[in-house]
Amino acid sequence: MRLHTLQPRQGAKHPRKRLGQGESSGHGRTSGRGGKGQTARSGSSIRIGFEGGQMPLIRRMPKRGFNNARHTVRYAPVNLEDLNRFPDGTRVDEASLRAAGLANGRHHGIKILSGGQLTRKLTVCARAFSAAARAQIEKLGGACEVAGAAKPA
Repeated sequence: MRLHTLQPRQGAKHPRKRLGQGESSGHGRTSGRGGKGQTARSGSSIRIGFEGGQMPLIRRMPKRGFNNARHTVRYAPVNLEDLNRFPDGTRVDEASLRAAGLANGRHHGIKILSGGQLTRKLTVCARAFSAAARAQIEKLGGACEVAGAAKPA
């Protein structure tokens, strides 16, 4: 086999469908758009779920019952490796993490995860810690403080 003998697999390449090129092209007359109506017109687009003005199915269905998603606690994850930007002996809390750009958005608190290696002795104040992250912080002589329940920012 040589470079000049390479060619794509059978059926991988095919000519572009040229619409509206007459009856004998096979794509003439309505050009694959079906009959008349809104979707046959150029520039037409109907949003997903639109039923021509009829009340859509998703709005007709009753919204009842319990949904656990309303009661979940969402944490902003921060890896240990990201904490290396703070100097030794610093107290790292939610305000300092947000100021450093490590925890953005609306969350119920911050959870420290064990991603990467921590090289500094820090006092970390967060809402939650993974077991491995807590062990690594305390191994270096640092401290883990669990912050109280905070409302979403």
